[in-house]
Amino acid sequence: MAQPLMPHATAAWLVENTALSFEQIAEFCGLHILEVQAIADDTAATKLTGRDPLRAGELTHEEIEKGQKDPDYRLKMIKAPEAVTRTKGPRYTPVSKRQDKPDGIAWIIKNHPEVTDGQISKLIGTTRTTIGAIRDRTHWNMANIQPKDPVTLGLTTQRELDAAVAKAAKAAGKEEAPADTGMEHDREALIEQLRAEREQAARDAEAALAAEAAEAAGEDKSDEIVPGIKDPFKH
Repeated sequence: MAQPLMPHATAAWLVENTALSFEQIAEFCGLHILEVQAIADDTAATKLTGRDPLRAGELTHEEIEKGQKDPDYRLKMIKAPEAVTRTKGPRYTPVSKRQDKPDGIAWIIKNHPEVTDGQISKLIGTTRTTIGAIRDRTHWNMANIQPKDPVTLGLTTQRELDAAVAKAAKAAGKEEAPADTGMEHDREALIEQLRAEREQAARDAEAALAAEAAEAAGEDKSDEIVPGIKDPFKH
């Protein structure tokens, strides 16, 4: 169901100027009934300025009168508001974050110089003039600009940044760095060393066991009586 262009402001106007029930207003505006109750009790976070749905063509006097006469009647939207489409241009950035833009631009220039001014403009939502001034270090506030990750600052997303960096690298003709085989070679050498040490330890253990066995055999032989010599303790 279509909703008013400004649901809360429309609800405030209907509460103030009609005898419609909170349920009727809530359903027409697409709000929860408790939100309408809060508007009526002036307990909403801010005092809303009402928006006249009659002037906007969303309702008529006749439609409102039907609703006031019958609490079960559901208001019908006469003319739905036109969908708002975003026009082409720089990305919108909240006022609270606009002061962080130069820091985000400086970070991209420092860490990804291959990214073009046009790409930075789309990522951060700024002008090429500003980007150029930061690149040339002629920006009026250059002394206070500190490179900061634009993703951390909330100026763009990690996915968008990664996509821009990958696109810039491809356009610049950068090839992927060759795989580092040194680490693999060191790994194989370490395995060979460990294998040799293990085999040597096994040989040493076998030799030790053989020595112990030989020593034990020698002691057993020394305990035997030499033939032809009488045992002095035997009578």
